[in-house]
Amino acid sequence: MSDQARPLPPAFYAVPATSTRRAWVDWWVLLHPPYTLWHLSYVAIGATIAPQFDGGRLAATLLAFFLAVGICAHALDELHDRPLGTAIPGWLLVAVSVASMTVAVAIGCVGVSRVGFGLAVFIVIGVALACGYNLELFGGRLHSDATFAVAWGAFPLLTAYYAQAETLRPAAAVAAVGAYWLSTAQRSLSTPARILRRRTASVDGTVTYVDGRTAALSAERLLAPLEAALRATAWATVALAVTLVLFRSTDL
Repeated sequence: MSDQARPLPPAFYAVPATSTRRAWVDWWVLLHPPYTLWHLSYVAIGATIAPQFDGGRLAATLLAFFLAVGICAHALDELHDRPLGTAIPGWLLVAVSVASMTVAVAIGCVGVSRVGFGLAVFIVIGVALACGYNLELFGGRLHSDATFAVAWGAFPLLTAYYAQAETLRPAAAVAAVGAYWLSTAQRSLSTPARILRRRTASVDGTVTYVDGRTAALSAERLLAPLEAALRATAWATVALAVTLVLFRSTDL
């Protein structure tokens, strides 16, 4: 029979909430720390593979993407259909989304004055992707695995590269393809994990091995390999990004 005597947390990085710490617990899970760091790593990778490297430009690009993706996009997602079940008021989610995106765009506008008008194209595309995907605009056409892989994988890398090099070269395109497929792999793992955690009432059945042994199926058993792969890939990508930043920093 079912393994679900109690509901699972909405994510593996969620922590139990109590009456005295509900607020920060809600904000913690809203920020999706492992995934936010994972996608910010693409920013660092894109910046460090550029021919020239400016630590200040990287810091500004990281901050802009943290505000736009780590805060705004996740707040809009929670506002849309409450997948995390937080108690954050809707008006506060709207206010945080508008404020964080506004500051992100402002950082981008400062960047335009230094990098060139081409950066404005990335700003417009970034706002459209963040809002269109998470609010499921245009009938949900942008809310797809392919859009996710572009918006959270290839696009941050290309933007960071452009912010450094003021142009795009073949190396950036190849790296963006890699980020796209890494994000596709993330989506392939995280989608069934989310379904198990947030939409599954029970899991029934057994696994029978060739030697006759049996094991009961459970949500935890099905989740384990999915989330182990997500954790490992997230931290591996972060480690690669940090390595590249440290390596390029020696040139400054």
